[in-house]
Amino acid sequence: QAKMIFTLSLILGTTITISSNHWIMAWAGLEINTLAILPMISKSHHPRAIEAATKYFLTQATASALVLFSSMTNAWYTGQWDITQLTHPMSCLILTSAIAMKLGLVPFHFWFPEVLQGSPLMTGLLLSTMMKFPPITLLFMTSPSLNSTLLTYMAIFSAALGGWMGLNQTQIRKILAFSSISHLGWMAIIITYNPKLTLLNFYLYALMTTAVFMTLNSIKVSKLSTLMTAWTKIPSLNAMLFLTMLSLAGLPPLTGFLPKWLIIQELTKQDMAIAATTISLLSLLSLFFYLRLAYCATITLPPHTT
Repeated sequence: QAKMIFTLSLILGTTITISSNHWIMAWAGLEINTLAILPMISKSHHPRAIEAATKYFLTQATASALVLFSSMTNAWYTGQWDITQLTHPMSCLILTSAIAMKLGLVPFHFWFPEVLQGSPLMTGLLLSTMMKFPPITLLFMTSPSLNSTLLTYMAIFSAALGGWMGLNQTQIRKILAFSSISHLGWMAIIITYNPKLTLLNFYLYALMTTAVFMTLNSIKVSKLSTLMTAWTKIPSLNAMLFLTMLSLAGLPPLTGFLPKWLIIQELTKQDMAIAATTISLLSLLSLFFYLRLAYCATITLPPHTT
């Protein structure tokens, strides 16, 4: 019953944020979301889970305060509480940082892998998909007035750090957290030029991540070493995991390649060839750890102990 209440609160908070025009309503939706996911993270009462919940709460509270501050600054200078009317440059700057903190974009990314590692797989799924949706919607609504240079830098660093930090991980949840950070980089780089592409990228990312988390949840795997022996349980699911991983890596002819291709095309149209080249090269880093997950899931045979 408690789970039902929290899930409903999550849906409610998300709906309030994405359908509101007023900053205070959007902020209230974000707060409802944060408070509803906290019990889900700390459900197991494991010290790791409690630590994760605390870290999550602190970052989200700071980010919410910044959202409120930026909208109040904007209202003070322009007299507008409308989300789409965010015109004051200082407010835009604060809002970008606040949303980056909510999403886990570099340099505010440190909390995300830790929180994901401390939470159960299904909560991790909610954190990676559902909880990213309201902040991305806010970015979408304010996209004409955002500072594109700042976002481009943040995006490229996110793609770099997400790929680079994920290389050395053995915990699958942490790998997925870093993968999420590098995907957010791809979304952030294009939001000021073509916001619809960001949404497309997010929907496809959410779909593939849902598939990965659900597969991992049903074969009960959270480490690379257990993933190697998991193919004996449900071979068909493992084959699907293999394909979804490659799709997340953005290999053509799979779905994950489509948003990357469109984003690179759009960046080239905007005379940002250097940014496009950089972010494409950085996706090679994340390709490596997706490939490692994929071949651990399907190709590697563990040494026979018997």
